Amino acid sequence: MERPDGPSIAVVGGGVLGVRIARELLAPVADPWIKPSRIVLVTRRSDRAAVLRGTFGHQLRVIEDTYDTWMPGDDTDIVVIARAPGEHMTIAQQCVLAGSNVVSTSDDLAAVQEMLELDTSARAHGVTVALGAVMAPGLSCLLAAHAAELFDKVDEIHVGRVGAAGPSCARSRLKALRGTALEWRDGEWNRRPGFSGRELFWFPDPIGGRDCYRAALSEPVLMVPHFPGVERVTSRLAANRRDRALAPFPVLLPPPEDGGVGAIRVELRGSSQGERKTVVYGLLDQPSVAAAATAAVTTLWLARSDAPAGAFGLAGLGGQLEMLSELARRGVRAASFEGGSIEAIGKKSA
Repeated sequence: MERPDGPSIAVVGGGVLGVRIARELLAPVADPWIKPSRIVLVTRRSDRAAVLRGTFGHQLRVIEDTYDTWMPGDDTDIVVIARAPGEHMTIAQQCVLAGSNVVSTSDDLAAVQEMLELDTSARAHGVTVALGAVMAPGLSCLLAAHAAELFDKVDEIHVGRVGAAGPSCARSRLKALRGTALEWRDGEWNRRPGFSGRELFWFPDPIGGRDCYRAALSEPVLMVPHFPGVERVTSRLAANRRDRALAPFPVLLPPPEDGGVGAIRVELRGSSQGERKTVVYGLLDQPSVAAAATAAVTTLWLARSDAPAGAFGLAGLGGQLEMLSELARRGVRAASFEGGSIEAIGKKSA
């Protein structure tokens, strides 16, 4: 799908993430990326709508949708959903039926599994539903797909995460830790309790080594379909004793507005030219910043590419190097760990 005058994009959700995504979409683009011709930002709150109109002026249109009656129009090319996980499926269904591509920012395992069921409908309507377009699982999927090009066969993928973007993300993090993890092992799905399987993962400095545990994370269900023959796919979340103590309780004291620096670590094991090989990629950034950039770049990629129809994670979009390069241009830079050294990736020469 390409339009000479640029795509028409709607961002549904006027919270912190939705506003950050809108700013990223308004930022200058490099050739051959296509700048949007129109951006609509949808929010429920009238007071929020007034603030956003004052903030953005004529750069985009702010729509107040108090009663959730907004629907994508025939001219809406892509809809970015930046609301609570439980709302994504309903909005995505409406968009698919309207013929609009979808970018979902939910990392919630249950929400992602539900939206994967849109695959048949999305194919029938010729649209793409890109799932998990945030720092994790979005960037995790991009890095895994990019690293896979260095292998003849990928046997194992192991993902680690640390950090939270803010209060809502912190609640989701604890929910994942007390949930049930899904792991792919020898062609079968295995269910494991959260807070089990402790492993020490090394993240980019200054975070360094952290104990990571199984959790209800969405990387495995998004990665497995795009790595034929992979034997193991796992994902773990960094946690400490305080997290274990708080796990049975709601998050009563939210962290600061932005949760600070976070990181992801993606390790692939397999074979190349008859030899065993291991590749580790990592990324260090503020989760809220990386999430917004990932969602925006995913949206712009759908506007400039012939992405396949269906519902899947970012590993299925193609163009991983191009997307990582654009993210690096925007300041979200990944690196590979080679024998103790760190080498930047996301460049054409990588």
